Amino acid sequence: MSTPATLRPEVAAFLSPEPVRLWIGGQWMPAANGQGFGVRDPGEGTEVARVAAGDAEDVDRAVRAAENAFRSHDWSRLPVNERAVLIHRLADLVEQRREILAQIEALDVGKPLAAARNIDIPNLAQTLRYFADLSVHVRRQEPIAVAHFEARSVRFPRGVCAFIFPWNFPLLLVGWGIAPALAAGNTVVIKPAEDTPLSTLYFGQLVKEAGLPDGVVNVVSGLGETAGAALARHPGIKHLSFTGSPEVGRAVAENCGRNLVPVKLELGGKGAAVVFDDVDVETTGAALAGPLTFNTGQVCCTATRWFIHDRVFDQVVSQAAAKLAGTVIGHELDPATQMGPVVSEKQRQRVLGTCNVEPRKGPRSSSPAGPPKCRDTRGDSTSNPPCSPERRTMSAVARRSSDRSRT
Repeated sequence: MSTPATLRPEVAAFLSPEPVRLWIGGQWMPAANGQGFGVRDPGEGTEVARVAAGDAEDVDRAVRAAENAFRSHDWSRLPVNERAVLIHRLADLVEQRREILAQIEALDVGKPLAAARNIDIPNLAQTLRYFADLSVHVRRQEPIAVAHFEARSVRFPRGVCAFIFPWNFPLLLVGWGIAPALAAGNTVVIKPAEDTPLSTLYFGQLVKEAGLPDGVVNVVSGLGETAGAALARHPGIKHLSFTGSPEVGRAVAENCGRNLVPVKLELGGKGAAVVFDDVDVETTGAALAGPLTFNTGQVCCTATRWFIHDRVFDQVVSQAAAKLAGTVIGHELDPATQMGPVVSEKQRQRVLGTCNVEPRKGPRSSSPAGPPKCRDTRGDSTSNPPCSPERRTMSAVARRSSDRSRT
């Protein structure tokens, strides 16, 4: 296992156990099978830590711990203002450990340290505070005006809520998922992505430090086909949220459906921008370059596909390519890095495979793409900015969209 010399002592200490254990019932626990798997630094391609490989037995332990916290520790019956205070304390700890969390998140995902420090970690704290404050102002019971009947709507926590998160924004999405669940009095079991489990595991111990009862938040690292599948089909969960591919989403929905468990699915997607011929070419081209470099383009909702009107196609792409050419690509922990590596070798090969398709069959490159070529690179996951869309297909789509919007 390789550990970069620039790691903070607290981060190095957290990564040192082999493996980093599961967080269940308020304590570190080994996987029942004794197995672990490696987590790689995307910027170097070397193993930075080993984590416990949870399976169905560990998922069952986590669900039981969450159910016990829900029923026996009175988390669900705690006055809402007292729950809100504890969640605010958790947000305080997130802010106090900002540098530690940011470094783990950058090392996990490959995103530049500045992005993790200034976007992901503050967003987690803000999300926790938002839902803590919101919960205080939500009325548990509301009368309903129905003639000749006494009627009211009553809000209750569901119980154990399960979350299977993706790898592109681990901590930010943890906040979006569990903050409203906790504020409403639920307990949670989290299965982080196998590529990026580290920051979520570290977050688990902050929950205990903040004073939340043991078992309110549990984190089970593991593979999707073992830990993820076991969580989706566990009869003890009362709600599940999954973000990932449509293929896996179907399997998750089927498992939840058999147990009549409500499920929320967010299944992929790739954001697009439609560019008409009346835009300011220089401003638009520069603006469109941003989504390609933010989190190395690994974002479902930013404009990484462009539908550009034929009249301005060359100018817009030229401006975007010029902006991309000045992007500093490097290791995620290098303070000068503006765009880090993609998260894994699998994703790198997917990007390069797209760029290497014959021009008549797919994309053509308007900026260099190929093996790693970045400042002080030492690894195998960093690639130059990805290629742009093939012109004829995209300009035709843009022209039709333009005509339709102006009729």
